[in-house]
Amino acid sequence: MPKSKIAISVDNSLLKLVDSKVDGSVIRSRSQAIEYFLRKGLQEQSASAAVLLLKGEHQENALNEVRGMPLIKQQIEFFANHGVKQLYVITQHTRNITKLLDGISGANISVEIVEKQARGNAEALKAMKDKINSSFIVMSGDTYNNFDLLKMIKKHLESDKLATMGLMTREKTSSYGTAILDGDLVVDFQEKPRHYSTNIVNAGIYIFKPEIFEMFENSVSLEKDLFPRLAKIKQLVGFFTYGEYVHVGD
Repeated sequence: MPKSKIAISVDNSLLKLVDSKVDGSVIRSRSQAIEYFLRKGLQEQSASAAVLLLKGEHQENALNEVRGMPLIKQQIEFFANHGVKQLYVITQHTRNITKLLDGISGANISVEIVEKQARGNAEALKAMKDKINSSFIVMSGDTYNNFDLLKMIKKHLESDKLATMGLMTREKTSSYGTAILDGDLVVDFQEKPRHYSTNIVNAGIYIFKPEIFEMFENSVSLEKDLFPRLAKIKQLVGFFTYGEYVHVGD
């Protein structure tokens, strides 16, 4: 890859720290050290990987058209437009898997299907533990979301919490998980509660730090197990998406 020569001014103490990282093996020069840590820092300030949690029985929904295009293609385009480079689709093997593979062909980002048998979406998401090492996005595979994802990523990085949940408001909330907020913090989350006192609901899209996997012990469902736990320890931030949302199949 072509490189450009530039001149920059750097604090002496910072330059000494950079030079201390030159080991002659992995990092062989000051220029390589600066490039390495600049690239690493920029990666930590973004979310370049995303995960779609798609139940096998919902694969047909992913192939249905939304806004004139199959849902799976809409989802890929949404992520690509917001800087995602790698998309993982966690699903199960069904008779529709070939059609799903056809649906992701020609994608302008890297898409990998991960087949995982699991009792719930949290258990399925564990398949990503050794594949992702920076903040990543997770979206329900049967939902269409269209909003400014970069703002949500920025909110997640600034909040420095383990998780950020996309939120929206609905008059009828019986089909959704509901969130109680204290400022931006989600202090209580219940999945489809029988009695509810809020019209703030889960939009089916989240951003997690990779450390989130340490919270997955005994978690089968994100909504029933993980999110209430995160709310209790004040590690779940809410972000109102203010965009389009469609639950395909409703």
